[in-house]
Amino acid sequence: MIDSHYTKSQCRGRSCIRGMRIRVSNILEMLAENVSISEILEDFPDLEPEDIQACLVFAARRTDFVRLTALRFGLMHSYPRHWQVG
Repeated sequence: MIDSHYTKSQCRGRSCIRGMRIRVSNILEMLAENVSISEILEDFPDLEPEDIQACLVFAARRTDFVRLTALRFGLMHSYPRHWQVG
């Protein structure tokens, strides 16, 4: 389980794993550096394989959002004049 409630007292407000002081970003960085899951589990004996899977799911969900942008030409004419840039 990933704790995404942000408190300054734990992990400086960053997402952590099951209330422990292990940040999701640390695990993701280790995976990105090709550290094996077994090595991560050895380094962090309180972690379980499901915790690492939860980190990956958490990251996937954090990046899966629609980003709306207005085109400089085309849509700008439909916005009020004070919204237009340029």
